[in-house]
Amino acid sequence: MNVVPQIRLSMLSHGGGCGCKLAPSVLQKLLAHEPAANPYKQLLVGLETGDDAAVWELDNGTCIIATTDFFMPMVDDPFDFGRIAATNALSDVYAMGGTPIMALAILGMPIDKMPPEMVRKILEGGAAVCSAAGIPVAGGHSIDSPEPIYGLAVIGTGTPDNIRRNADAQAGDALILTKPLGVGIYSAAFKKGALSQPAYEDFIDTTTRLNTIGTKLARDPDVHAITDLTGFGLLGHTLEMARGAGLTVTIDAASLPLLKEAVSLAQQGFVTGASGRNWASYDQSVSLPRDVATWERQLYCDPQTSGGLLVACAKDKAKPLCDLISGEGYRSACVIGRFSTGSPRVVVER
Repeated sequence: MNVVPQIRLSMLSHGGGCGCKLAPSVLQKLLAHEPAANPYKQLLVGLETGDDAAVWELDNGTCIIATTDFFMPMVDDPFDFGRIAATNALSDVYAMGGTPIMALAILGMPIDKMPPEMVRKILEGGAAVCSAAGIPVAGGHSIDSPEPIYGLAVIGTGTPDNIRRNADAQAGDALILTKPLGVGIYSAAFKKGALSQPAYEDFIDTTTRLNTIGTKLARDPDVHAITDLTGFGLLGHTLEMARGAGLTVTIDAASLPLLKEAVSLAQQGFVTGASGRNWASYDQSVSLPRDVATWERQLYCDPQTSGGLLVACAKDKAKPLCDLISGEGYRSACVIGRFSTGSPRVVVER
């Protein structure tokens, strides 16, 4: 009987999870000369706001929501990797206020370094999450690649009234975050063998929790904007919301929900390279407290793989909405900031 050697998936790639994403500034340069989508009147959401998915309205009033997301592993268990990647990809549809209807697998594997059993487990993990979401993996595409890559292209549906962009927050709105921060820090610690088993369990729990609450929130007219928090970090995705709405966002640092060991691990220097790239991309549009520690700044910039939703809503509805979100299983949900008139920027206060 052949014994399959122990292979650490996380060591087969130069980065993992949403920390693999290009920095916001690099992406802006690459997309700067893309043709405008204005001639297509049925394209309700395209490149213009850097939103989570594209939205196309059909003649019968139904919207098709299309997105794709894939990355390299940040964990060693292939089944967990598949689950995390699939959860992350599905999140884009939920963040737009839609309901996924099917997915296509995107697979790139170094077939000379990984046995077929491991690849199969990755696919099984993705399929398990799609099954939990009530959709099939209806096809896909695979290539032989130098590093392992997995993700999904996801198709969803919605209605024009329930589509929520990242750019439509209003002055006076509260900002809600539905999941705790610190996923990138945890993944950095895991790669170096410094993540405890309880922390790993929390890590898997948060990254495999589907953001289905987005579909329900989008039905509420008092919810004005939604986006999911992924590779650009808290500051990066909040800045996208600020720029889209033309408003200032003030974040209360003391209110931020964090994974239990995020602070101690950040203080020990467990951060991803994406954290620094993110910070360098924000230009002068982010203000931090004068006495902010380096580890704090890195936490605010920490790339979140399969992170929570950022939700802009009417201030007087923030508390009942947080109660609703928490009751759906997102126990860390809380108000973390507010939108106000002013230049498009993000201000972090203690």
